[in-house]
Amino acid sequence: MKAAVIEEFGRPPVFRDFDEPQRAPGQALVEVTAAPLNPVDIKIASGSYVAGSPPLPYVAGREAVGRVLESDTLDAGTRVYVDGGSGGLAERVVAGDENLIELPDGVEDALAGSLGVAGLAAWLALDWRGNLSQGETVLVLGASGAVGMIAVQAAKLLGAGRVVAAARSEKGLERARQLGADATVHLDGSGDLAERFVEAGEGQIQLTVDPLWGEPATAAVRATSFGGRLVHVGKSAAPEATFDSDSVRGRMISILGHITPGVPVEARREAYGQMLRHAAAGDLTVDYELLPLARVAEAWERQDASPGRKLVLAPGDVR
Repeated sequence: MKAAVIEEFGRPPVFRDFDEPQRAPGQALVEVTAAPLNPVDIKIASGSYVAGSPPLPYVAGREAVGRVLESDTLDAGTRVYVDGGSGGLAERVVAGDENLIELPDGVEDALAGSLGVAGLAAWLALDWRGNLSQGETVLVLGASGAVGMIAVQAAKLLGAGRVVAAARSEKGLERARQLGADATVHLDGSGDLAERFVEAGEGQIQLTVDPLWGEPATAAVRATSFGGRLVHVGKSAAPEATFDSDSVRGRMISILGHITPGVPVEARREAYGQMLRHAAAGDLTVDYELLPLARVAEAWERQDASPGRKLVLAPGDVR
């Protein structure tokens, strides 16, 4: 079969023939129709991923959407999302039956895939980890990225009263407004950032979703209301952030680390199901670009330059 193969750490994958995956009892063989590319795929392929990398050579890709070819529990032809698997950037992938989520009609494959890694990071940060309450004001840092764009929409769907989107990209902030943000803050380095967050939040920031860390996180904590929370989901801006005691202790702020694999499987499945239902109703979307799997090396190089748009690879021709 054709696949995106990592032959050397730190280098883009090679599109070439690779051994067919072999199904064992309790596993399913899935024909891949759409496989989103994620920053974590590139991190794993760097050889410096905190959880380790597979031995070389290996097929890249943490998630995929496709149709079941063989399974002990699902009928052939069932459309599924492969949650937390590996080897998704290929014509076929094997995954445990427990890692498959059936897809409803009304959500196309590329969108269903785009709501996986990125969608779960956003939805679970708000709901499961952040405990968003009805009417709260939510600040979304990095709102021009895929996680941020989904978080803006998810916050509204989960009951936020006001959503503030913050990002460096003015184009991304305009898109965030189109997706439901009530106010935006341009991270252009001007003024007191914490004061700008408070102003945009009309005096209240109860919950922040933070894929950035660094100075934006520091300012977000300074802007957070008494008893508020910041959920840390990434470090795109910097690997370290500094907080003063008065901001954290004085207002009883909670800074919560969050990774999707640390969430119970059933909670992940429920969150993904909720997103699919909203997507089918037209209330939740992701901007994506569909590319042939043969162009995976190009997509790999474009990943950092396309933060607000998911790049989705598909075996065969793409029309």
